[in-house]
Amino acid sequence: MQDIQIMPSILAADFGALRAGCVRAAEAGADQLHVDVMDGVFVPNISFGPEAVRVAAGAVSIPLNVHLMVVNPMPYLEVFAAAGSDTILVHVESECDAEQALREIRLLGKRAGITINPKTAVEDVYAWVDAGLVDEVLVMSVEPGFGGQAYLTSAEPKLAALRQRYAELDLSVDGGINAETVKGAVGHGANLIVAGSYLYKKADMSQGIRELRDGASECRFWEN
Repeated sequence: MQDIQIMPSILAADFGALRAGCVRAAEAGADQLHVDVMDGVFVPNISFGPEAVRVAAGAVSIPLNVHLMVVNPMPYLEVFAAAGSDTILVHVESECDAEQALREIRLLGKRAGITINPKTAVEDVYAWVDAGLVDEVLVMSVEPGFGGQAYLTSAEPKLAALRQRYAELDLSVDGGINAETVKGAVGHGANLIVAGSYLYKKADMSQGIRELRDGASECRFWEN
């Protein structure tokens, strides 16, 4: 059984006080921090570069889960690894050899993850998971690029298919997560929960994290 972990997305933090936003999440009880890296080409927005990962790594001791939403992640893997990433996720839709990228991430001593967008078939990641190259699969429950979007229930059958096939794999979900939608995500197999706007808009983030944990505990896929 995989543990439920809550990962606040610092995309929803105050960019002018990023270090404080990272510390706030860690002190509120976050298990990891999620860092969304956007290049303005692969997705229609620009967010963080490796310096943001360095800031986060210097601010907190919890792991950094770094999600590369870039056209070709290969030239950037080493710099993001050196900046302090613990997990590096690339997109199956990126213009690179996904197998090569996953192997490179592992060679850099980091956990390797693969991400699928809402319109991508879940079967597209099976070969790499079956080959033992993947530590985590991230299923997007919104179209990537912007925070604050509504949760897409179309992510849930993908999560269920992955969990049925890979009982011990870390499955993360990102997009539109709150105290209600977390139930469907976890109920279909997710165990790593990314939440941005929902947590950072809370006056008390620790309460928001507790609400997500409580919602997750109500509906566990592997206990159904």
